[in-house]
Amino acid sequence: MPREAIPSGILDLSHCVLCPRECGADRLHGKTGRCGEGAFLRAARAALLYYEEPCISGRQGSGAVFFDGCNMGCVFCQNHTISGGSSASRPAWGLTAEDLVQIFRDLQTQGAANINLVTPSHVVPFLLPALKKARQNGLSIPVVYNTASYEKAEALRALDGLVDIYLPDLKFYSGELSARYAGTEDYFRFAAEAIDEMVRQQPLPVFADGTHALDEEDDRNDPLMTKGVIVRHMVMPGHTEDSKKVIRYLHERYGNQIFISIMNQYTPMPAVKDDPLLSRTVSEKEYDEVVNFAVSIGVENGFLQEGGTVSESFIPKFDGTGVSRFSNPSSRDISGNS
Repeated sequence: MPREAIPSGILDLSHCVLCPRECGADRLHGKTGRCGEGAFLRAARAALLYYEEPCISGRQGSGAVFFDGCNMGCVFCQNHTISGGSSASRPAWGLTAEDLVQIFRDLQTQGAANINLVTPSHVVPFLLPALKKARQNGLSIPVVYNTASYEKAEALRALDGLVDIYLPDLKFYSGELSARYAGTEDYFRFAAEAIDEMVRQQPLPVFADGTHALDEEDDRNDPLMTKGVIVRHMVMPGHTEDSKKVIRYLHERYGNQIFISIMNQYTPMPAVKDDPLLSRTVSEKEYDEVVNFAVSIGVENGFLQEGGTVSESFIPKFDGTGVSRFSNPSSRDISGNS
C-alpha cells in the first residue's frame, strides 16, 4: 500500500496511536509498534478454516486470513508463533492491498462461507483500501472481523459498512487478571467500548434464511450468519468467577442482540508450564459451572463447545498457505521497502 494512501488521524502510522497501547511508534519509517509490526501488511496463512462457530464455518469452511503480530501479548496465546517475539522471527509473508484483494477472491472461489480477518486490529489502515476494492471487484460473501477486542472504537468506526460480522473476544472482566496475563489493566474498558461500536454497526443477528435466531437442534444444520455480532469468551482454568462476570455483563448489556460463544478450548502452552492454574486445562466441572450460570440468568443466543476441543491440532499451520506466492518473509522489510 503506498504510504501516501494511508489515512490521517488515528490511522496515521507515523506516530501510531491506533490501539489503546498508544505506543507512538513511527511505523512508516521502519519502527515496530507494540504489536510487532511496521508499515507493512503481513500474513502467515489464508485458507479454509472449519473450527469456528457453526454459523461462521458452515460446512464449506470460513476463509481465514491470519495476520502477523498482535497488540495484546497474552501469555497463553495459542498463535504465539505469529503473534509474539520479534517480527523477523515470525513466519509471515509481506502483502500489498492488491495481494489481499486477490486472496479474498481466491477464498471466495474456493467456496468460503466468508472472509475471516484474524487479529486485524493493528493493520486496519491497510485493510480499508483492500476491503473497498474487493467489494468493487465482486467480493460478495460476508466479511468477519475476528479480534481480541483491545481496540479503539474510533478506529472501528472507519470500518463501518465494510464489516458484516464482528467476532470479538471478551477475555477478562477483572483488570487484575488482564494485567497479569496480557499486560492490559484497562482491557475491559476498551473492549467494552469496542463491542458497543460493533453492535452499533451490526445491531441484530441475521442469518441466510432471513431469521434473527437459531433453533436447529443440530448445530451442523445452522444457516450461515450474514450479519451480526458473536462475542467469544474462553473459560480460563481457575477463573470461573471472572467468566460469570463477563457473561452477566454481556447478557445485561445486549440481551439477544448478540450471540455469546462460551469456549472450553483453553490449551496450555509452554510459556505457562510453571503457572499453577494456566498449566492445566479447564475441567469439565468448571466449564459446566459457567454454562449453567449462563442458562440460569437467561442467556438464549449462545454457542457451547463439546469435549475434544483442547488440542494443539486446532492450531493452524502457519506455513504460508494461500499467501506465500505473493512474497516471502525476507523479500520486503517491515517499512515497506523492497
